Amino acid sequence: MHNLKRIARLKCDFPTKFGLPRQSGLNESLTGQIIFEREYRNPDAVRGIESFSHLWLIWGFDVPEREGYSATVRPPRLGGNERVGVFATRSPFRPNPLGLTVVKLEKVEINPSLGPVLTVSGFDMMDGTEIFDIKPYIPYADMRPDAAGGFAEEKKGYRLTVNDPKNLLSVFSEEKREALTKTLSLDPRPAYHDDPKRAYGFAYAGYDVRFTVEGACLTVFEINKTN
Repeated sequence: MHNLKRIARLKCDFPTKFGLPRQSGLNESLTGQIIFEREYRNPDAVRGIESFSHLWLIWGFDVPEREGYSATVRPPRLGGNERVGVFATRSPFRPNPLGLTVVKLEKVEINPSLGPVLTVSGFDMMDGTEIFDIKPYIPYADMRPDAAGGFAEEKKGYRLTVNDPKNLLSVFSEEKREALTKTLSLDPRPAYHDDPKRAYGFAYAGYDVRFTVEGACLTVFEINKTN
């Protein structure tokens, strides 16, 4: 057995997983910061990292403790009704709850008290997520143009139209509004939900965002500041 050491955490506007893009790279308007643990705040540890445009993050899913694991899961992309093998999915319910994400490296800063801080975009992780390792993304080795995407390819271009009839999204800065609008267009609902009367909501940047979906149209009807 190997003991994993947390090297950093992600700081972002999503305190819960509901609302997050289901995969990395779907919304590069979302930005966050990688804050290193005290032991790893030596600037030498990230020397040269700015020459890479993207990074691999190895991180831990925040899932309830369970005994054992299930060999099959129900992927949302298959409507939540069809079972496939756990190793044919990216489900968080696996023998080891580890995630793998590619993010875009936006900038590197040296903070007087926090040491190196990496601003990244395009993640699929919530605020406070534990990061166990960071590696550079190397296009010639990591990119596979002829790779098959299996059932995950079926709805890769699916987007909702976002309506904001009361101009509620104006409470956010332009940058955060753009990131939220794109997040909503990706349809945060469970894939097997299709009830136009059902209200959904998630926390984002200190606010609770409420919406409904009918057909391919998402309507924001309420935004309240959280405590």
